[in-house]
Amino acid sequence: MAKTIVVKQIGSPIRRPAIQRQTLVGLGLNKMNKTRELEDTPAVRGMVAKIPHLVEIVEERG
Repeated sequence: MAKTIVVKQIGSPIRRPAIQRQTLVGLGLNKMNKTRELEDTPAVRGMVAKIPHLVEIVEERG
């Protein structure tokens, strides 16, 4: 079973640079307080690290 992380959007993309909004869309987030379960890969971790003020890791599974 692959390791996964649960990511929650905690900030609004309004008045943020376009690259940060695109990163949110890439993670599958588009509304406040929405959560997604994503595979724990270096690419996903890097995306989360780019926008720590907009998302938080709620849980790590596996």
